Amino acid sequence: MTPLSNKSTTDEIRARFDNDVERFASLETGQAATIDAPLAMALITEAAVACTPRIGRVLDVGCGAGNNTLRLREAAGRDFDVDLLDLSGPMLTRAAERVRRVNGGEVRTVQADFRAAPLVDGGYDVILAAAVLHHLRDDDDWRQAFAKLYRLLRPGGSVWITDLVLHEQPAVQQMMWRRYGEHLSSLGGEAYRDKVFEYIDREDSPRPVTYQLDLLRSVGFEKVDLLHKNSCFAAFGATKPA
Repeated sequence: MTPLSNKSTTDEIRARFDNDVERFASLETGQAATIDAPLAMALITEAAVACTPRIGRVLDVGCGAGNNTLRLREAAGRDFDVDLLDLSGPMLTRAAERVRRVNGGEVRTVQADFRAAPLVDGGYDVILAAAVLHHLRDDDDWRQAFAKLYRLLRPGGSVWITDLVLHEQPAVQQMMWRRYGEHLSSLGGEAYRDKVFEYIDREDSPRPVTYQLDLLRSVGFEKVDLLHKNSCFAAFGATKPA
């Protein structure tokens, strides 16, 4: 595993996503490397609607080409205002175009690293963070990011996350990583598996879902739920006290 100090920089990660807009602009194939991506997307968006009485403004962290906001608009059945946040300018352009076609609420774009983005505390009813938090680095980075998620939500608001996760026991991690490799090989052969494993090692610093659920509670969330976990991927969320 590449040491945290040698992981890809924010600029390097941005450059990769700048060149991969078309793949991520597909609801069907944009997350093919993620096990159960369509199910996880459905679960976090439906849970957001079920747990949040009023959805007036949404923050989509690491929005990519907008897939999760599109699914949330479908699940909600009505318009809402949304801030689309991503490192990649081309991703934001595509996301805004796609969301505005189906959503009549205000659509704003924020090109920034979430950790440094100038966002208003208490400004959001729902926060979505799909396949993005694994780019966080050390424990302090994780804690500060989760504390920011809590601050940004209005009382009674909710945050919903899908992401790559590790496992606490090395033997379980090895087993699950082997299974994930088999999944990737079934999609595109061993070369594709090796390509995905290489950029995960270079770019990502995932943590166990147990670590993240505990972290949600420690920054202030009281109602925390694990919606789904399969191999190295999980969907989960939490609601801020009203």
